[in-house]
Amino acid sequence: MDSTDLELLTLIQRDDSISLEDMAAHVGLSKTPCWRRIQKLEQQGYVRKRVALLNSDKFNLGVSVFVQVKTNQHDANWLDNFSDVVAQFPEVVEFYRMAGEYDYLLRVLVSDIKAYDEFYKRLISATSLTDVTSNFAMEQIKWTTELPLPSVKD
Repeated sequence: MDSTDLELLTLIQRDDSISLEDMAAHVGLSKTPCWRRIQKLEQQGYVRKRVALLNSDKFNLGVSVFVQVKTNQHDANWLDNFSDVVAQFPEVVEFYRMAGEYDYLLRVLVSDIKAYDEFYKRLISATSLTDVTSNFAMEQIKWTTELPLPSVKD
């Protein structure tokens, strides 16, 4: 990977709707070599997926809840089952296995406290958990999908 590839990836992750012509001009290539580089980066797995980022507020999903989960079961079968359960909840937009006091962290998007309570009741009835702690975000101060790529050196 060279500085041109990094520049292309920076452009793509900031705005995937940028035209091939504009990308090529920005990095100093003609369209065909630029397109080939992008294709190669996709084939190599640097670009996982191209999506549109929707505004959650427009869909009345303005409440972000961070749910910390503890369990006393730490075997692979339980994790597989728990992962399958969590995958059935569209409200869960992020899901992590953690090190530290809590075993799992979920980020849940809902419309209000009542909607979260309904989610919570469905979650605890679908699986066995030792402890569930919910933290409601008061304000989103920073949010990005852009990875901190290495600086392009001249």
